[in-house]
Amino acid sequence: MPKISQKGAAMPQSPIRKLVPFAEKAYKQGKTVYHLNIGQPDIKTPEIALDAVRNNSIETLAYSRSEGSDEYRSKIANYYSKHDINVTKENIIVTTGGSEALLFAFGSIMDVDDEVIIPEPFYANYNGFSTASGVNIVPVISKIEDNFALPAIEEFEKLITPKTKAILICNPGNPTGYLYTKEEIKKLAEIVIKHDLFLISDEVYREFAYDGVEHYSIMQEENLKDHAIMIDSVSKRYSMCGARIGCLVSRNEEVLFTVLKFAQARLSPPTLAQIASEAALETPQSYFDEVKTEYVARRDVLIAELEKIDGVKVAKPKGAFYCIVELPIKNSDAFAQWLLEDFDINGETIMVAPAAGFYSTPGVGLNQIRIAYVLNKESLVQAVHILKEALKVYKD
Repeated sequence: MPKISQKGAAMPQSPIRKLVPFAEKAYKQGKTVYHLNIGQPDIKTPEIALDAVRNNSIETLAYSRSEGSDEYRSKIANYYSKHDINVTKENIIVTTGGSEALLFAFGSIMDVDDEVIIPEPFYANYNGFSTASGVNIVPVISKIEDNFALPAIEEFEKLITPKTKAILICNPGNPTGYLYTKEEIKKLAEIVIKHDLFLISDEVYREFAYDGVEHYSIMQEENLKDHAIMIDSVSKRYSMCGARIGCLVSRNEEVLFTVLKFAQARLSPPTLAQIASEAALETPQSYFDEVKTEYVARRDVLIAELEKIDGVKVAKPKGAFYCIVELPIKNSDAFAQWLLEDFDINGETIMVAPAAGFYSTPGVGLNQIRIAYVLNKESLVQAVHILKEALKVYKD
């Protein structure tokens, strides 16, 4: 029998999606499953974006340009200008989600066995992207006891080797909700300039910065012209995960030329989704203000309920809509599966994301889960109640 590749064998499963078969089985048994496992907001997509597709008179659904349509990229640049990010459409390449933007970035700046430094825990798919690209992750450890605050920025510098090509951050962070300060971004800028590295910033949660703190982008650092690569997406900002439209932004002409070659190889991003995303840019600020207020309320309710459970630790996020929760168990993979297969309260159970998959360091995060607070407050309270009762009876 032919064998799959070593790369394929090494490709990690998604900690977010690998439990789907167990959830589907629970549905067939008539159970209600509260989904805390995935960042799929229940917030409605702006009507203006949906109308742009509903009311479109396209007769031939044609390819767009490989870098995305001129009209859409021009409007993205205008959106960024409102956030003190001065770029033109030529600095933007539209991608099929932020995931493709990350894959293009990895492929454009790193070779097999090169290294990228990433604070962990991090977005689980960074493990998959690095495996697909043959790149090695070098983690910077942060701990729940410190609310996942970064260690001294100088710790990044200690990890730099001749193989290091980039530092990758997610700001605000998935899965921790950590929000980088302006001072931290400036220190990272100093390091990448000193060592001639790239700084990649995944900023898909830019609109979700809480408690009066403003998001600060690496693209606001003018001295990072040749070093900064920003990743973005409409998925979370407009609750348009299914559109699969993202972008890569840089002022480095060589990076953009190289990324475009990858973009040409996959032909073009989806046309209808670009039309919806272009229309979404007309969404009024009031939409974001309301959404942010709702997420802050959900966060506060979730944290308050979790802190009532004996033996549970939780870090309070400053952005995005996730938190890491440490449980009095040994293995959250087994616990998450057990919740779906063997536990319910009046036909209701929960689905969580085991957190070990958000680390690259073996054996770390085994007793942690990630919770996405993308459900309404009442559902979150009920979900935490189910978690509390489950912990009373669960045996490792």
